[in-house]
Amino acid sequence: MTTVDTTTVSLGDSGPGGLQAVLVDMDGTLVDTEDFWWQAESSLFAELGHPLDEAHRAQLVGGPMTRVIDYLLAETGLRIEPAELVVKINERFVQLLDGGAPLMPGAAELLALLREQRIPAALVSASHRRIIDLVLKNLGDHPFAFSVAGDEVARTKPNPDPYLAAAQRLGADPARCVVIEDAPLGVQAGEAAGCPVIAVPSVAPIEPAPGRTVLRSLAELDLALLRSVVASRV
Repeated sequence: MTTVDTTTVSLGDSGPGGLQAVLVDMDGTLVDTEDFWWQAESSLFAELGHPLDEAHRAQLVGGPMTRVIDYLLAETGLRIEPAELVVKINERFVQLLDGGAPLMPGAAELLALLREQRIPAALVSASHRRIIDLVLKNLGDHPFAFSVAGDEVARTKPNPDPYLAAAQRLGADPARCVVIEDAPLGVQAGEAAGCPVIAVPSVAPIEPAPGRTVLRSLAELDLALLRSVVASRV
């Protein structure tokens, strides 16, 4: 994993129980790429003689590529090496993403809030480094101190490792880092890391739970809410 000089990252509220950082998922949370992933997977499998239907879609959202590949191969019986399929799906996705991906509703306001309030933030995604760098390039000016990619940790989502790694690199307490996610597996990862989670479901439904706030859109998120979900946990 690429290292970051965390001495240049000052934590948010240094008071007891205060918000220290925000850790943001990428696909389906910050940028509207879930349709791109579905288009890449479904069009490729149709060409290979194994059409996918909408029933498969909810099973594919938010997971690491290894889980997606295992699921697709088990469901379709397609005979292809998993590593080859990973390359094919990623190449198809990059082609679709090349022109940029639209921001999710409220995402621009969230990015502006993090910048203006100088809240330390990291992008934490199950996508590979190549995909993340392309999205960040298209975002232009963004508030993220660094990003954690799915191919840079030993265990990616739904394991807590990516969020624990981000908190550690920020020198922050996970209980004072708000995770923002759109998918059940990402929510599971954030909660397993001990972070308060704000969920904004994109494809698969997510139910409210202790330590978890569910919103209809990022547009409902503000500084007071970020602070309150931390204060309720510590």
